[in-house]
Amino acid sequence: MAIFIGTDHRGFELKNKLVEYLQEKNIRIEDMGNYQLDPMDDYPDFAKKVTQAVLQNPEGSLGIVICGSGVGVCIAANKARGILCGIGFDPQQTLHARENDHINVLALPSDFVSFEKAKQIIDAFISATPKKEEKYLRRLRKLENI
Repeated sequence: MAIFIGTDHRGFELKNKLVEYLQEKNIRIEDMGNYQLDPMDDYPDFAKKVTQAVLQNPEGSLGIVICGSGVGVCIAANKARGILCGIGFDPQQTLHARENDHINVLALPSDFVSFEKAKQIIDAFISATPKKEEKYLRRLRKLENI
């Protein structure tokens, strides 16, 4: 499993800590930028890089996108067909989103979650398995038709 991560300047410090954290856990992590703190960068650029990488191998990868509120990167990520992105504020909520809603990209709000909370949220995200019961699959098909 590969995890692709990207952020704008608002999540830059959190992203760097999370990359280290995931590497220490021997999880394959691919940093999609930004690679230097640039207060003038734009979150859609990094959400696009992450979603394109996830779509290259949708069964074998997940994405994490970060901005100040989490909302901007979530909106940007959901523009890509085949991506289901949700904002994670809490490990249980994120577990639910991965299992029931099949999110494959997690949006983190760097202004509202600590590094410790972000680690818990990510652990829930990567450990969860999407449910395969018909009701969940039916809902996914309906989403595809919107």
